[in-house]
Amino acid sequence: MKKSIMNPELAREDGKNYENRIPMRYWAEDDLPSQKLLLKGNGSLSDAELLSIIIGTGVSGENSLDIAMKTLSICGNNLCEFWKFSVSDLQKIKGIGEKRAVKIAAMFALARRRNESEVIFKNKISKSQDAFEIFHSLMGDLPYEEFWLLMLNRANRVIRKVKISEGGVSGTVVDPKKIFQICLEQHATSIILGHNHPSGNTQPSEADNKITKKIKDCGLLLDVAVLDHIIVGDDRFYSFADEGSL
Repeated sequence: MKKSIMNPELAREDGKNYENRIPMRYWAEDDLPSQKLLLKGNGSLSDAELLSIIIGTGVSGENSLDIAMKTLSICGNNLCEFWKFSVSDLQKIKGIGEKRAVKIAAMFALARRRNESEVIFKNKISKSQDAFEIFHSLMGDLPYEEFWLLMLNRANRVIRKVKISEGGVSGTVVDPKKIFQICLEQHATSIILGHNHPSGNTQPSEADNKITKKIKDCGLLLDVAVLDHIIVGDDRFYSFADEGSL
């Protein structure tokens, strides 16, 4: 086994690019991210080291860890922002071509589905936090707006979740007729509305207030209660019910 030439963590702290000075082929085996994961578990790896394993190999002048560190630095080492990268965004980064971008995007999708499956097991909605966790798993890291609907039975258990619309970075069109058509088909007794703000700002816009009131009024006519409207912004949320705005 090769001996470690230098501690990579110390090398990063002194401001020098250790990875460029010493190619990965000269690293000690247990310094390599893949071997480090096998020997010490994934908790011992940094975000960049985990990403470097997914990237695989490097390109001329940069190894996979260099590329991973550069990629994360673009989004301020914020994984919430990184998760918003599209395939085209990723391809703009040197060292990440189409195949690697698709692989990373597939990782995003798989993680999102895992989160969705985990929170949906809770199933029963007893507070706004429960609804937020479901909505966050569906659209918390998207770079564009989506509007979702949770349909509940009399026991406040989720019987179905439906994406109503998808829009741009600043809005999406919502048709109340579509919402209540689905509700009546599923025999929902109550609903919770949810949409995301890609900017991270959770305060409702005037359009948000208007559509919430419009849907609530329609629900009163059809005997379908609108329990809440959740606005998702990164790891925070706004609840119309909690704020007394419903």
